Amino acid sequence: MKDITDQYNKDLLVAGPERALEYFNTLFPGQCIFSTSLGAEDQVLTEIIASSFPSIRIFTLDTGRLFQETYELIRITEQKYNKKIEVFFPDYNSVENMVNSKGINLFYDSVENRKECCNIRKIEPLSRSLKGMKVWITGQRREQSLVRSGVQMVNFDKVRKIIKLNPLINWKEEDIWSVIRTKKIPYNSLHDKRFPSIGCLPCTRAIMPGEDSRAGRWWWENQSGKECGLHNNEK
Repeated sequence: MKDITDQYNKDLLVAGPERALEYFNTLFPGQCIFSTSLGAEDQVLTEIIASSFPSIRIFTLDTGRLFQETYELIRITEQKYNKKIEVFFPDYNSVENMVNSKGINLFYDSVENRKECCNIRKIEPLSRSLKGMKVWITGQRREQSLVRSGVQMVNFDKVRKIIKLNPLINWKEEDIWSVIRTKKIPYNSLHDKRFPSIGCLPCTRAIMPGEDSRAGRWWWENQSGKECGLHNNEK
């Protein structure tokens, strides 16, 4: 698969997000899907997809622990673009068993518990959402963290066996916000409160001046390169 992704990346070496989306939407019509967390990058991609590629489905994962600001942005975004954002939920039996055996805030107790919570609330429903699809579109950018610095525009998720397209991989933060301001794209109000990355409550906090943009995720853990597992299977 590496030879194929290498060719895709060569074909799209200087491509912008519109060209990258057109490329794969043409190759795999009806089999491209975009996962949004309603962050700034994802809102830019939602604008592009809703405006130019309406056949591409958009979905989000409702972990049951999202901020109210995120729920409100789903409503506003759907209204603005007249585009349904599909919502996938975790399996309720798995959530009940986890909470009843380890507590409602089990993630504070150990990294293993936190990863279990992420697996049940995010990774399992993500796998369901991608079934039957050929291309998974995300808003990842290299600038977001050291862990993502080596990610290409086109990768292959070796666990889920799906092409992973990151149309904004080369964009800088100022590029994102320039487009948001110019096109008046709705965004999560938490960004105005020093939340560069927005996930679950309470697993996300605002960052302090000078902190890495991912410092607000699982802020109680003393480790670098923190990810929930959604983006750890690339090659």
